[in-house]
Amino acid sequence: MTRLIHEFILRSARVAPGAEALVDGDARISYGALASQLELVAAGLGAHGLEGGGRVAVYLDKNVENVASMFGATLADGVFVPLNPQLKAPQVAHILADCQARVLVTSNARLRTLAPALGDCPGLKLVLVTGSGERAALPAHVTVLGWDDFLSQPVQASPRPVRIDADIAAILYTSGSTGSPKGVVLSHRNLVAGAESVASYLGNTPADRILAVLPLSFDYGLSQLTTAFSVGATAVLINYLLPRDILDAVEAERITGLAAVPSLWIQLARLPWPAGCTLRYLTNSGGAMQRPTLDALRQALPGATPYLMYGLTEAFRSTYLPPDQLDRRPDSIGKAIPNAQVMVLRPDGSECEPGEPGELVHRGALVSLGYWNDPARTAERFRPLRPVEAGLPLPEIAVWSGDTVRKDEEGYLYFISRNDEMIKTSGYRVSPTEVEEVACAIEGVQEVVAFGAAHPALGQAIVLVASATITEAELLSHCKRQLPAYMVPSKVVITGGALPRNPNGKFDRKLLATEYASAFTGGAQ
Repeated sequence: MTRLIHEFILRSARVAPGAEALVDGDARISYGALASQLELVAAGLGAHGLEGGGRVAVYLDKNVENVASMFGATLADGVFVPLNPQLKAPQVAHILADCQARVLVTSNARLRTLAPALGDCPGLKLVLVTGSGERAALPAHVTVLGWDDFLSQPVQASPRPVRIDADIAAILYTSGSTGSPKGVVLSHRNLVAGAESVASYLGNTPADRILAVLPLSFDYGLSQLTTAFSVGATAVLINYLLPRDILDAVEAERITGLAAVPSLWIQLARLPWPAGCTLRYLTNSGGAMQRPTLDALRQALPGATPYLMYGLTEAFRSTYLPPDQLDRRPDSIGKAIPNAQVMVLRPDGSECEPGEPGELVHRGALVSLGYWNDPARTAERFRPLRPVEAGLPLPEIAVWSGDTVRKDEEGYLYFISRNDEMIKTSGYRVSPTEVEEVACAIEGVQEVVAFGAAHPALGQAIVLVASATITEAELLSHCKRQLPAYMVPSKVVITGGALPRNPNGKFDRKLLATEYASAFTGGAQ
């Protein structure tokens, strides 16, 4: 029985050591070799004082070192914290300080951009660096080692503490409605149960070759690894520049499984896919796939079965639409995945009737442990189910998604809207406050509001309206320097006077959102 997430790799290393686990460019790594690298990473982290539950942050593109760092950290009794490679130094430094990361694994080029901000991370003790070149100067309390030197250091074997599936395995940071990213805490049980559930309904086997397109800091992206490893399949890593690179990788690596978000599927649907493509299935999450895109993919890839899914980082994955229901109800997000229960509840906790809108609430093994270092937000989202079953001394905690859905007479679910002000663009959840804080940091900006407007390719595009004495081009240029690409506004508007307010004196976001609701009609960028 697999209890800990790294045991997927170790199990395959025992039963099929020569089977291909990872492809990273020209490098092809067997399960036996990957397991050996995990052992080296774990031993090295232990020798450098990583204690149980210590956080290991990974700020790399998708590569072997990234994978070995994450699962080597859990083997060492640590917790991995994958960081989106698009994040800039201020966001990375905030996360490192918030989770009190003890170890950072990054590239030499990325370290040079991070170095000035690492002084605000007193908990950081060790930085492992991939790549060559002159090292950036770091605070005196930080030890810097090259990746190869770290792996080659002699270490003494030491007994590892007992770990169980309830222990923390990872912290995934996602944007929060108050502005600062929030860390979703995942146990080994969460990750193992999620991988096994997804693999069961996708029918994954060791023969599958899964292309890892999405960031590993994104739960949907990380799932491509854990799902592959759960069945001894091959995960193929790709850091693509153009959508055509994905098609080329599918052909070259005989890919059978491909996961993407709606904005990327729109681009992929336009490509000239070859007859006889090896793809067995396609999966979509991070927003609804538009019907024209779905139709185009089904025509271009008749041998690939589409799986439309819904998830939230707090519970990893909640629903999927069985492929045999696709033509009957293509707008549905489906039913609960195996080993999960999804309910539609009223504010008082009672169940909604068919057709009645309510909040999607998820219970089961995939419900995460809450938000790192944030009891207030945890209490808001993770709440007891009511009424508690008679005789139970403790209530069960479920995750309340903040999404409004409805169910039909047969129990299939349909997404209606988000309850908060989060912007969901290109599969990412972006906090308006994060964008506003960056915009307000430039001289000449007095007031600013960010919000999402419907966009045919992105799901939502970010609109930034500001009262300022600078030009729209200047404000946009500042945002591009300070924000990752997916957070950069698609439209910047400068107004001459104060921004509108509601009766409570707050910025009237609804009024502004209504005014620019059609800003991207027809796909304007």
